[in-house]
Amino acid sequence: MKRTLLSIFALAAMSATALAADIKPAIIYDLGGKFDKSFNESAYNGAEKFKADTGIEYRDFEIQNDAQREQALRKFARDGNNPIVMAGFSWAAALEKVGAEFPDTNFAIIDMVVDLPNVRSVVYKEQEGSYLVGVMAAKASDSGTVSFIGGMDIPLIRKFACGYAGGVKATNPDATVLEAMTGTTPDAWNDPVKGGEIAKSQIAQGSDVVYAAAGGTGIGVLQAAADEGKLGIGVDSNQNGIQPGSVLTSMLKRVDVAVYNAFNDANDGKFTYGFNVLGLAENGVDYAMDDNNAKLVDQDMRDAVEQAKADIIAGKITVHDYMSDENCPY
Repeated sequence: MKRTLLSIFALAAMSATALAADIKPAIIYDLGGKFDKSFNESAYNGAEKFKADTGIEYRDFEIQNDAQREQALRKFARDGNNPIVMAGFSWAAALEKVGAEFPDTNFAIIDMVVDLPNVRSVVYKEQEGSYLVGVMAAKASDSGTVSFIGGMDIPLIRKFACGYAGGVKATNPDATVLEAMTGTTPDAWNDPVKGGEIAKSQIAQGSDVVYAAAGGTGIGVLQAAADEGKLGIGVDSNQNGIQPGSVLTSMLKRVDVAVYNAFNDANDGKFTYGFNVLGLAENGVDYAMDDNNAKLVDQDMRDAVEQAKADIIAGKITVHDYMSDENCPY
């Protein structure tokens, strides 16, 4: 009996080792690079957590231009990497083509839906997290004017802006919300100089809290807000420490969760396909608190944002989704 149990444990251990050896996870970042302190870096953190938890190495790649997308994705698939995660909606066209060519490979794309049987499409309720930081912005503002700066002008970023305005207006119906986008091409994600210029323009119009959802461009926004003695709000990753004491909070978009789950589900043999929607209830979005912003958030503000969070999760507050209806009501 003892030998039988030992044999079973040995076989189980061998099976677990074989399972771990079978997966060759990979991640390909979007333009801006994995250390953009925002979207891509959050994806990288998810891959690193999986590596730390399991000891399994992963491959990654930073594209330099759009022309590299299909080539990089096909090379990883040909090399036997599985699963392959792509960070960003701009991967959709390449995935539609390459995913169909490699039906036995598991793919996951973040921020876009690709309708293939071997693809997991992860999308977020960015409007919910943006609503929360809007509540905080309205509470923190002395002027009654706050603002938003987006990166590339696309519906996804309008979704952030609309949710933010919703939180602001719910807290202070008389507030003014200024809004601007950085550009209409992918360059808008990596132009901190222009981001800073837009922020200064909004501050000149009375804004004293500036929320940036603009990738690397947001670094310039946070810098400008700090230079002008105003508050910034970060996005995607926790950016509170970029300008300590000048960043009110960061809207956390847990791209790391999507990457970690994709790798881990594949490792456990539980990879699923189709829609995967992450909002407040799924820990997909949130707001950031740490030592860098603790003195900026008083108890009244904390109570207000926690109440809004609970009400959204409970369904008492429904935040408008710009992707479903482009007529933002706020």
